[in-house]
Amino acid sequence: MFGLAARPALTRSDDQVPGWAVTGRDGPVGYIASTWEIARSVGYSGRPLDVLVAVDLEGRIADARLMRHSEPILTLGLSDEDISRFVGGFAGTDLTAQEGAGAGPDMPDVISRATVSTGVIRDSILRTARTLAIARGLLPGGGIDRVKYTSRSWDDLIAEGAIARLTVTLDEARAQLRGAKVPVPEGDAPFIDLYAALADPPTIGRNILGQQQYTRAVGALAPGETVLFVASRGVHSHRGFEWRSTGVFDRLTVVQNGTRIALTDPGYTRIDGLAAPDAPDVKERSLFALPGEGFDPTRPFTLELTAARPAQAGGEVRFTSDLPYQLPSTYITEPPAGPAPLWQAQWQDKRLQVVSVAAMMIALTLILLFQESLVRRPRLWLRLRLGFLSLTLVWLGWGLNGQLSVVQVVAFAQSLLSGFRWETFLIEPVIFTLWAGVALGILFWGRGVFCGWLCPFGALQELMNTAARRLGIPQIAVPHALHERLWIIKYTLFVAILALSFYSMTYALILAEAEPFKTAISMRMLRAWPFVAFVLVLLAAGLFIERFYCRYLCPLGAGLAIPAKLKVFDWLHRRPQCGRECRLCETKCTVGAIDPIGRINPNECVLCLRCQVVMNDDQTCPVLRRRARKSAPAGD
Repeated sequence: MFGLAARPALTRSDDQVPGWAVTGRDGPVGYIASTWEIARSVGYSGRPLDVLVAVDLEGRIADARLMRHSEPILTLGLSDEDISRFVGGFAGTDLTAQEGAGAGPDMPDVISRATVSTGVIRDSILRTARTLAIARGLLPGGGIDRVKYTSRSWDDLIAEGAIARLTVTLDEARAQLRGAKVPVPEGDAPFIDLYAALADPPTIGRNILGQQQYTRAVGALAPGETVLFVASRGVHSHRGFEWRSTGVFDRLTVVQNGTRIALTDPGYTRIDGLAAPDAPDVKERSLFALPGEGFDPTRPFTLELTAARPAQAGGEVRFTSDLPYQLPSTYITEPPAGPAPLWQAQWQDKRLQVVSVAAMMIALTLILLFQESLVRRPRLWLRLRLGFLSLTLVWLGWGLNGQLSVVQVVAFAQSLLSGFRWETFLIEPVIFTLWAGVALGILFWGRGVFCGWLCPFGALQELMNTAARRLGIPQIAVPHALHERLWIIKYTLFVAILALSFYSMTYALILAEAEPFKTAISMRMLRAWPFVAFVLVLLAAGLFIERFYCRYLCPLGAGLAIPAKLKVFDWLHRRPQCGRECRLCETKCTVGAIDPIGRINPNECVLCLRCQVVMNDDQTCPVLRRRARKSAPAGD
């Protein structure tokens, strides 16, 4: 990954940013990290996505290697080699760029037809590389600001949290040390008045210590170390006396993320006076060097103070007080701008497409809300329906690639189990917008909102069948008993794909090829001949049985029918005579969604409104014709 002639040495580090340090013959050459370990990258399939990212000492991505994925991109005619080339294209990315990593023109383009998968890969690579570079000191920022200086008083530093304070009164200590051989005196005076601060930032250290003491203290630090200032007054000493023999200040302990850091004599410096004119008259003043390994000065930590006294009954009594500390953000340098999430750029670039999809869904909402007026005008209904289906096929399907798939349902289910991330689904604005509208539509009208109006492949089938009817191609009426039994196929197929995805996403995607959507819509028939032949067979069957695929084979339609059980309203009207005195709507329903007793099966209905047109046509509906004859004047 670094192009070394000889095999390097790898040193594993399991700190907050895990990874490997790479050392060649001439010394360190860079670092390597896993996107799964650092960014917890989860692909569109809902399964872990792992890329090894190498960063050199100049803050550039040296290389990136795809290690593991379970993405549905292979079902779109792309290979692992295509994705590996995309991943390798990030080599040379400058993480120190002022405009932010990933903003330059040399970035590899997101692969068409695999926007979501490659977008997730892109974001995880850039986020992991940036995090690794900051943690290893390759990028400026994300650490203590050791340059800026502003004059501050002691009270100013206290007020902004740069100096933390803990006060324990005599009465409080007496209660905590009850049973001591020598009781603590009573009173409100301080048992200990403790002050602590990280003194590395000049604005903190110079104002507290003065220029000379600050320079000596910081100059004595080893690389990566931080200096902790502690001062106190009262009857209790924060230093104690044991440290002179043990070398450890047992009364003070730094705790961060469960790690306890002891303060030792080698890192201790005694301070005789403070430079701040308004500093309190403290009795003890100390500086302690905190190690660079295992301690992050930019993150919160706690300074524990322990007080102990011999007990009357033998042994000792003790208590511990906590002084929390967080270095204010003003003393932490900002790292270079991070990569903007790809989904934001995608929504900005595709805002017109999103608006057009939203406009289609608004128009469909109006059609369904005001269907009573529409179905009374058969010609207007037919023209509007055929026009809308043509728009769905040409613009939404072939133009915007807005074809929903059972793969997306499986990916959503997998993401709920492996760590849901909105960013994964926001990368494709058209699909996200379409799913949002379909979800609402299912709640109000059922699955027919999508299947009957917004599915490009469904539109293709219905338009071809309409043309076939006008050309006189005979239609096959499937007996209702057989029709019901054939439904089992699509529901079984959906359950099989979903269940198989929990065992092997690869096998689930292979089974999902039962969907012809990718071949007919996403890839516009530009695919290997077996896939094209499969689509042609389905379309040919649809010439004789309208929406043959939707009726019996579509796993997506089966999947949408399950939540459609929760729909709130029933917008399709029926009469008491339907199914008893008249079965015309049953014969007119081109998808067989009306049973012999006149009930509409919402699991199969595509909301074409044809039955509503028949019911409201006084020249077609037998019930209306009968009523018209009864109301006609005698002799007419």
